Amino acid sequence: MSIEETLAASRRGVRRLTAVEARAAARAGSLLVDTRTESQRAEQGDLPGALVIDRTVLEWRLDPACDARIPEAAGYDTEIIVVCRQGYSSSLAAASLRAVGLRRATDLIGGVEA
Repeated sequence: MSIEETLAASRRGVRRLTAVEARAAARAGSLLVDTRTESQRAEQGDLPGALVIDRTVLEWRLDPACDARIPEAAGYDTEIIVVCRQGYSSSLAAASLRAVGLRRATDLIGGVEA
């Protein structure tokens, strides 16, 4: 599969969130996870209320069964909203989280730039 096909497959059947919806979900208790690089955060600013987790360790930090999980990784039913710069790598990351059992993982349409 090409990256475009892989991206489309990662989004199929998933309700992705707008910026307004993501903010409301975070206020209601969903985990907002910023996977942008340090340089992107320096350039674009921090995302208020977001947990910063490097993409390379995302699954380990959020899988409730993993010894390397963060305290916020309380269960597989937690809604996790992954955010990147433009909403591409976050779709792939959310699909990877769903693959490890975090069925409510989704992402922000358009990323931080939205």
